[in-house]
Amino acid sequence: MANAQSGGKTRLLVFGDSLVAGYSLPPDASYPAQLEKALKAKGLDVAVLNAGVSGDTTAAALARLDWSLADRPTHVLVELGANDMLRGLAPEQARTNLDAILGKLKQAGLPTMLVGMVAAPNLGADYGRRFNAIYPDLAAKYGIPLYPFFLDGVAGEAKLNLSDGMHPSREGVTVMVERTLPQILRFLGQ
Repeated sequence: MANAQSGGKTRLLVFGDSLVAGYSLPPDASYPAQLEKALKAKGLDVAVLNAGVSGDTTAAALARLDWSLADRPTHVLVELGANDMLRGLAPEQARTNLDAILGKLKQAGLPTMLVGMVAAPNLGADYGRRFNAIYPDLAAKYGIPLYPFFLDGVAGEAKLNLSDGMHPSREGVTVMVERTLPQILRFLGQ
Protein backbone atom coordinates (compact mmCIF):
# COMPACT_ATOMS: atom_id res chain seq x y z
CA MET A 1 0.00 0.00 0.00
CA ALA A 2 2.74 2.48 0.85
CA ASN A 3 5.59 3.67 -1.25
CA ALA A 4 9.22 3.33 -0.22
CA GLN A 5 10.06 6.89 -1.27
CA SER A 6 7.60 8.26 1.30
CA GLY A 7 9.17 6.35 4.16
CA GLY A 8 6.41 3.75 4.17
CA LYS A 9 3.49 6.06 5.01
CA THR A 10 0.55 6.34 2.66
CA ARG A 11 0.18 9.89 1.35
CA LEU A 12 -3.07 10.53 -0.54
CA LEU A 13 -3.00 13.69 -2.64
CA VAL A 14 -6.48 15.08 -3.26
CA PHE A 15 -5.99 17.10 -6.43
CA GLY A 16 -8.92 19.33 -7.27
CA ASP A 17 -10.75 22.63 -7.14
CA SER A 18 -12.77 24.52 -4.48
CA LEU A 19 -14.70 21.35 -3.60
CA VAL A 20 -11.37 19.96 -2.33
CA ALA A 21 -9.85 23.24 -1.12
CA GLY A 22 -12.72 23.76 1.30
CA TYR A 23 -14.05 27.02 -0.11
CA SER A 24 -15.27 29.29 2.74
CA LEU A 25 -14.78 26.54 5.33
CA PRO A 26 -12.31 26.35 8.22
CA PRO A 27 -9.31 24.14 7.36
CA ASP A 28 -10.54 21.24 9.52
CA ALA A 29 -13.83 21.11 7.59
CA SER A 30 -12.34 20.58 4.11
CA TYR A 31 -12.82 17.28 2.33
CA PRO A 32 -9.14 16.22 2.75
CA ALA A 33 -9.18 17.08 6.48
CA GLN A 34 -12.43 15.22 7.13
CA LEU A 35 -11.28 12.27 4.97
CA GLU A 36 -8.03 11.96 6.93
CA LYS A 37 -10.00 11.97 10.19
CA ALA A 38 -12.35 9.27 8.84
CA LEU A 39 -9.41 7.11 7.71
CA LYS A 40 -7.75 7.48 11.11
CA ALA A 41 -11.04 6.43 12.75
CA LYS A 42 -10.77 3.23 10.67
CA GLY A 43 -7.27 2.69 12.08
CA LEU A 44 -5.36 3.82 8.98
CA ASP A 45 -2.36 6.11 9.25
CA VAL A 46 -2.87 8.01 6.00
CA ALA A 47 -1.75 11.59 5.40
CA VAL A 48 -4.35 13.26 3.17
CA LEU A 49 -2.81 16.19 1.31
CA ASN A 50 -5.05 19.06 0.21
CA ALA A 51 -4.09 20.05 -3.34
CA GLY A 52 -7.31 21.91 -4.04
CA VAL A 53 -7.31 25.36 -5.60
CA SER A 54 -10.57 27.30 -5.75
CA GLY A 55 -11.52 28.33 -9.27
CA ASP A 56 -9.19 25.87 -10.98
CA THR A 57 -10.18 24.61 -14.38
CA THR A 58 -8.71 21.40 -15.73
CA ALA A 59 -6.22 23.51 -17.72
CA ALA A 60 -5.01 25.39 -14.61
CA ALA A 61 -4.75 22.11 -12.69
CA LEU A 62 -2.72 20.49 -15.47
CA ALA A 63 -0.32 23.46 -15.32
CA ARG A 64 0.27 22.93 -11.58
CA LEU A 65 0.34 19.13 -11.49
CA ASP A 66 4.12 18.75 -11.35
CA TRP A 67 4.33 21.28 -8.52
CA SER A 68 1.64 19.38 -6.59
CA LEU A 69 3.52 16.09 -6.99
CA ALA A 70 6.48 17.62 -5.11
CA ASP A 71 4.59 16.54 -1.96
CA ARG A 72 5.54 12.96 -2.95
CA PRO A 73 2.15 11.29 -2.73
CA THR A 74 1.77 7.52 -2.89
CA HIS A 75 -1.82 7.77 -4.21
CA VAL A 76 -3.80 10.49 -6.01
CA LEU A 77 -7.50 11.32 -6.04
CA VAL A 78 -8.39 13.59 -8.99
CA GLU A 79 -11.49 15.81 -8.69
CA LEU A 80 -11.72 18.40 -11.45
CA GLY A 81 -14.04 19.70 -14.15
CA ALA A 82 -16.72 21.60 -12.22
CA ASN A 83 -15.28 25.00 -13.12
CA ASP A 84 -14.91 24.04 -16.79
CA MET A 85 -18.60 23.09 -16.76
CA LEU A 86 -19.76 26.17 -14.85
CA ARG A 87 -17.92 28.38 -17.37
CA GLY A 88 -19.50 26.49 -20.26
CA LEU A 89 -16.09 25.48 -21.63
CA ALA A 90 -16.10 22.78 -24.29
CA PRO A 91 -16.27 19.32 -22.70
CA GLU A 92 -13.62 18.18 -25.17
CA GLN A 93 -11.19 20.67 -23.60
CA ALA A 94 -11.83 19.26 -20.10
CA ARG A 95 -11.45 15.72 -21.47
CA THR A 96 -8.09 16.55 -23.08
CA ASN A 97 -6.75 18.16 -19.90
CA LEU A 98 -7.97 15.37 -17.61
CA ASP A 99 -6.53 12.81 -20.02
CA ALA A 100 -3.16 14.58 -19.81
CA ILE A 101 -3.32 14.69 -15.99
CA LEU A 102 -4.17 10.98 -15.76
CA GLY A 103 -1.45 10.16 -18.30
CA LYS A 104 1.18 11.99 -16.25
CA LEU A 105 0.05 10.22 -13.06
CA LYS A 106 0.22 6.85 -14.81
CA GLN A 107 3.68 7.66 -16.15
CA ALA A 108 4.72 8.56 -12.58
CA GLY A 109 3.45 5.16 -11.40
CA LEU A 110 0.96 6.67 -8.98
CA PRO A 111 -2.24 4.74 -8.23
CA THR A 112 -5.06 7.13 -9.14
CA MET A 113 -8.80 7.36 -8.50
CA LEU A 114 -11.04 9.67 -10.53
CA VAL A 115 -13.94 11.57 -9.00
CA GLY A 116 -16.63 12.65 -11.45
CA MET A 117 -18.81 15.67 -11.86
CA VAL A 118 -22.21 15.99 -13.56
CA ALA A 119 -23.15 18.83 -15.90
CA ALA A 120 -25.79 21.29 -14.74
CA PRO A 121 -29.08 20.66 -16.57
CA ASN A 122 -29.31 24.30 -17.74
CA LEU A 123 -26.38 23.67 -20.12
CA GLY A 124 -28.57 21.45 -22.29
CA ALA A 125 -28.80 17.76 -23.08
CA ASP A 126 -26.03 17.74 -25.71
CA TYR A 127 -23.54 19.46 -23.40
CA GLY A 128 -24.56 17.13 -20.58
CA ARG A 129 -24.00 14.00 -22.68
CA ARG A 130 -20.58 15.18 -23.82
CA PHE A 131 -19.47 16.34 -20.37
CA ASN A 132 -20.86 13.45 -18.32
CA ALA A 133 -19.17 10.87 -20.56
CA ILE A 134 -15.69 12.22 -19.76
CA TYR A 135 -15.33 10.49 -16.40
CA PRO A 136 -16.42 6.91 -17.18
CA ASP A 137 -14.54 7.05 -20.49
CA LEU A 138 -11.26 8.13 -18.89
CA ALA A 139 -11.61 5.76 -15.93
CA ALA A 140 -12.05 2.90 -18.41
CA LYS A 141 -9.14 4.09 -20.57
CA TYR A 142 -6.75 4.13 -17.60
CA GLY A 143 -8.29 1.18 -15.74
CA ILE A 144 -8.74 3.26 -12.58
CA PRO A 145 -11.58 3.45 -10.06
CA LEU A 146 -14.27 6.09 -10.57
CA TYR A 147 -16.56 7.66 -8.00
CA PRO A 148 -19.23 8.94 -10.43
CA PHE A 149 -20.43 12.18 -8.77
CA PHE A 150 -18.51 13.93 -6.00
CA LEU A 151 -21.56 15.89 -4.81
CA ASP A 152 -23.85 12.85 -4.69
CA GLY A 153 -26.37 13.36 -1.87
CA VAL A 154 -25.27 16.98 -1.40
CA ALA A 155 -26.07 18.81 -4.66
CA GLY A 156 -29.42 20.55 -4.43
CA GLU A 157 -29.72 20.00 -0.67
CA ALA A 158 -29.88 23.52 0.81
CA LYS A 159 -29.00 22.39 4.35
CA LEU A 160 -25.81 20.73 3.09
CA ASN A 161 -24.54 23.70 1.06
CA LEU A 162 -23.31 27.21 1.71
CA SER A 163 -25.57 30.12 0.81
CA ASP A 164 -24.15 30.14 -2.75
CA GLY A 165 -25.87 26.78 -3.34
CA MET A 166 -22.76 25.38 -5.05
CA HIS A 167 -20.24 24.67 -2.31
CA PRO A 168 -20.83 22.15 0.47
CA SER A 169 -21.04 23.19 4.10
CA ARG A 170 -19.11 21.33 6.79
CA GLU A 171 -22.10 18.97 7.06
CA GLY A 172 -22.19 18.56 3.30
CA VAL A 173 -18.52 17.61 3.24
CA THR A 174 -19.22 15.07 6.00
CA VAL A 175 -21.82 13.43 3.72
CA MET A 176 -19.32 13.44 0.83
CA VAL A 177 -16.70 11.71 3.01
CA GLU A 178 -19.22 9.12 4.23
CA ARG A 179 -20.29 8.33 0.67
CA THR A 180 -16.80 8.18 -0.86
CA LEU A 181 -15.08 6.39 2.03
CA PRO A 182 -15.93 2.78 1.07
CA GLN A 183 -14.48 3.23 -2.42
CA ILE A 184 -11.44 5.11 -1.11
CA LEU A 185 -10.75 2.27 1.33
CA ARG A 186 -10.82 -0.18 -1.58
CA PHE A 187 -8.60 2.14 -3.61
CA LEU A 188 -6.05 2.27 -0.78
CA GLY A 189 -6.05 -1.52 -0.61
CA GLN A 190 -8.02 -1.89 2.62
